[in-house]
Amino acid sequence: MASLTAKYRPRRFADVAGQEAVKSILSRASAMGKIAPAYMFSGTRGVGKTTIARIFAKALNCLKGPAAEPCNECSMCKQANAGSAVDIIEIDAASHGGVGDVRALKEDVGYAPLEGRYKVFIIDEAHMLSTAAFNALLKTLEEPPARVTFILASTEAHKFPATILSRCQHYVFKMLPQAELGAHLEKLLLAEGVEYEQAAVRIISRRGAGSVRDSISLLGQALAYSTGVLKESEVRACLGLAGQEVFFALMEAILARDLPLLSRTLRQVLDQGLDLGFFLRELSSCWRNMFLLRQAGEAIVPELGLPAEEAALWMDWAARFSPAHIHACWQMTLDGQQRVVKSLEPAQSLELLLLNLACLPDLLPLDALRGPGAGGGSKAPASSGMASGGISSGGASGTGMPSSGSMARPQSAAPVVASPAPAVSAAQASVETPHQAPVQPDPPSASTPMPQPQPAPHVATPPAPEYAAAPVPPMAQAVHQIAQLVPQMSQPVPQLVQEPAPAEACDTGYGPPVIIPAGPRTWEGFLAFAAEKSGSGTVTGLTRAQGELCGAELVIQCFNETHSSMMSRGDTYLCLKRLVQEYFGPDVTVSFTCQDREPVKTNTQLERESQTNPVVQRICQTFEVKEPVTVHPRGQN
Repeated sequence: MASLTAKYRPRRFADVAGQEAVKSILSRASAMGKIAPAYMFSGTRGVGKTTIARIFAKALNCLKGPAAEPCNECSMCKQANAGSAVDIIEIDAASHGGVGDVRALKEDVGYAPLEGRYKVFIIDEAHMLSTAAFNALLKTLEEPPARVTFILASTEAHKFPATILSRCQHYVFKMLPQAELGAHLEKLLLAEGVEYEQAAVRIISRRGAGSVRDSISLLGQALAYSTGVLKESEVRACLGLAGQEVFFALMEAILARDLPLLSRTLRQVLDQGLDLGFFLRELSSCWRNMFLLRQAGEAIVPELGLPAEEAALWMDWAARFSPAHIHACWQMTLDGQQRVVKSLEPAQSLELLLLNLACLPDLLPLDALRGPGAGGGSKAPASSGMASGGISSGGASGTGMPSSGSMARPQSAAPVVASPAPAVSAAQASVETPHQAPVQPDPPSASTPMPQPQPAPHVATPPAPEYAAAPVPPMAQAVHQIAQLVPQMSQPVPQLVQEPAPAEACDTGYGPPVIIPAGPRTWEGFLAFAAEKSGSGTVTGLTRAQGELCGAELVIQCFNETHSSMMSRGDTYLCLKRLVQEYFGPDVTVSFTCQDREPVKTNTQLERESQTNPVVQRICQTFEVKEPVTVHPRGQN
C-alpha cells in the first residue's frame, strides 16, 4: 500500500481531483494550440502541480492531438507515462539550481523537438534556483525558440523575482475542500476493494488539510494498520488522534468546571502521545459546530457534514452552554493553537488553555454579555466577574469575548474614595457630558461650622487570578465604578453656605495646592506665588524683572535684550505663562519690553537721516549724483 500515490497518479485532466479552473484553461489551450512561452504553477504541497504539468506536456505531444486530453495509447503518451519521452525534460531545481545547469539547459533549448510537436521543460521546486540562474533564464523565458515551452512548479511563489513572474502565465493551485478529498479517497478504496467507515474517511481527509498526496499517504498508513476494514477507531489509533469520548469528557469538565476531570482527560491525551496540533484543530471544530447548532438549530446540520447521530449529540451539548461561552471558547481555542504548538512547554500551554476555558464564567460575567432575554447556559451572578477579579465587559468580535487563548491579566482597579457629595444615580452619571467639569461649591465662611467629613469608604480590590479577561472600554469601567459607589454616596450632606472666601486655593496638578491671598493681583504677589509654587530658580531672571498688569496683558520689563530673550523662549516662557495664568487668570497674556531698547524708527525717518548724513552727501558730490540716495541700515534694498 505504500505505492498508492504512484499507482493512482492521474493521467488525464479529468482524473485530477479539484483545480477545475486550471484544468479547463490548460485543456482548452492544448486543444486550440495557443501555447504560452512559460507557465508558473504555485500552491501548497500535494495539490497536483507536477501532475498537471506532466498531463499538459503529454497532451501537447500526443500523436492524436492537438486535443483537450491525451489519449494515453499512442507511443508518445506511453513514453511520457514511463518517464522516457525525449521531448519532455523534467528538472529538479533543488539539486540542479546553479547557473551552470541553466546554461546547459539553454544550449538544449536551441535544438528542435525530436519526436513530438513541443519540447517541454518542467522545472520542479523552481524557487530553489539561484539568483544567477534566474538571471540566466530571463531572456530564454521571454523569447524561447518556436515549439518550446517552460513550466515552473513551486510551493513558494513569493521567492521568485518579479522579472520571472512577469514572463509567465501564473496559475495558483488551491487546497482541496474536505468533501472533495473524501470523495477522492473513496474512489481509491473502491478501486482497491477495501471496506471502510465514512467516519474513518472523514478523519483522514480532515487530517490531510487540503493536500491530496498527504491524504493518500495517510490512507496507505491506515490500510497497513487495519485488519481488512478501515475503521474509525483504528484510524485514530494509527494516526494518534483523540476519539469522540475525549472531547465529550472535555465538554463535561468545562461545563461543570470540574478541574480534576479536566486534568485526568488532559493526562490521557498526553499519555497517548496524540498529535496536539490536530487535537486543537478538532477541538476548534467542536466549538464551531456547537456554536452554529446553538444559533441556527437543525437547519445548519447539512452544512456541517456530520452524521445524524453525531449531529444530535453535539446539538445536545450546544444547548447546555450559553452562546457567549461557546463563542469565547471557540475564539480562545483558535488563538491558542499556534501558541501551544510552538511553546517550549506545549503540555503546560495546553493545560492553561483548557483551564481558561473551564474557568471562563468566573472570569467574565457571561450573563451580562448575553443581554436580556437570552436563555441557555448555566446561570452565574451578574457581579461574578468583578467578584473574582474579572472585568465586566469588553472583548473580541463585539461580544465581550477574549481574543486569545491565554487571557490577559485583569486590570486591578485602584482604591476608590468617595468624597461627601449629593447622591447621584447611575443613569444620571452615564449621560453626563464627558468634557463638562463638575461645578465646585464655594467654601463656607469662617463663621459657618464646617461639617465633619464621613470616613471615606474604601473599595478593596480582591487578588486577581492569573487568568485574565478582555480589555474593557473606559465608559464601561466608569459606569461600573459609579454603580458601586451609589450606595456609599447616598448619605445626606449638609448644605454649604456660599460666602466670599478670604483666600483662594490653586491646584493644577504640579504640586501641593498653593493658597493665593485674596485681594488685587500685584507683581509682588505674583513673585511670591511663583517662588512658592515653582521655586525661585524655575523661571530664569524673574526676580530681576518688573511687571505691570495692563488690562488682560502682563507687560514684563527686562533690563536688556539678553534678559528678554532668556525669559521669552523655551521652557522658561512656558513655565512663566502657566504661572501667570494661574495667578492673574486664564485670559491674561504676556509681553516683554527692555529698558535700553531704542525706539523703532520708521522708513521715512531712516530716509531723512540718510539724506542729511555728511558721508552720504560727500559721496553724492564726488560721483555727481543728482537724485538723493537712501541708505537702509537694516540691509533693505
